[in-house]
Amino acid sequence: MSEFVVSGRFQDRTGYRQFEKSVEATNENVAREHTLAQLGSEHGLKRTQVEIEGVTAA
Repeated sequence: MSEFVVSGRFQDRTGYRQFEKSVEATNENVAREHTLAQLGSEHGLKRTQVEIEGVTAA
């Protein structure tokens, strides 16, 4: 598996917060899905509240 860095922002009570997560996945799409699931679990976010700006291979 490869390591990807997913960056973007999500909607918070006070506005938007930037994030950058390092994820191990087989491809970029799987890395996006893992990030959405992780942010939803940690912060109680829905997928529509998360904006992924980029996925790069680390």
